[in-house]
Amino acid sequence: MKTEDLELYLVTNPLEDEEKFLETIEEAILGGVTIVQLREKDKDTRDIYNIAVKVKEITDKYDIPLIINDRIDIMLAIDCAGIHIGQSDMPCDIAREIIGKDKIIGVSAHTLEEAKKAQQDGADYLGCGAVYPTKTKKNPSHVTKEDLKNISDTVDIPIVAIGGIKLDNAEELVNTGISGLCVVSQIMNSENPRTVSEKLLKISKNII
Repeated sequence: MKTEDLELYLVTNPLEDEEKFLETIEEAILGGVTIVQLREKDKDTRDIYNIAVKVKEITDKYDIPLIINDRIDIMLAIDCAGIHIGQSDMPCDIAREIIGKDKIIGVSAHTLEEAKKAQQDGADYLGCGAVYPTKTKKNPSHVTKEDLKNISDTVDIPIVAIGGIKLDNAEELVNTGISGLCVVSQIMNSENPRTVSEKLLKISKNII
């Protein structure tokens, strides 16, 4: 994958209002989001498939990669760019065997050991966090700026920082070696996702 695809990485929060959800994703892309991950943990397979099809229509319209969190079956069904898996999901090397060499695999890594293992197993990029407090995940592991720098200096694949990233703290991640910012609520909960995305992309370009 191209490193510039990771500059501003949007992860969706749980779907509630479908119209607003899809509108927010499109506005965020128009504001500069470079890649989108659909993350739905608690919905039925058919519901996830149906919303994934609609999100892919938007991402395809703007030639933006769409990543599906965890669900290899959904990714294959809609033939999107790739998947993102966590430490408790399908092992990366097995996922690579299933989806092939041409699809993207992102892996969540909280330690240097996890990062090195993910690279060894075929990951294309790493999501490292949580760098700041976040309500998106229960009891998230904390990754310091020093951890980010250590990981980026050690592995050869790009990393994005995730977890509580907002307009007022993103600039603190300068000189950590990251390739982009991974943002959830700051964009998804915004009344003006396009403007917020524009500002976050400018910050991202200044710190990477």
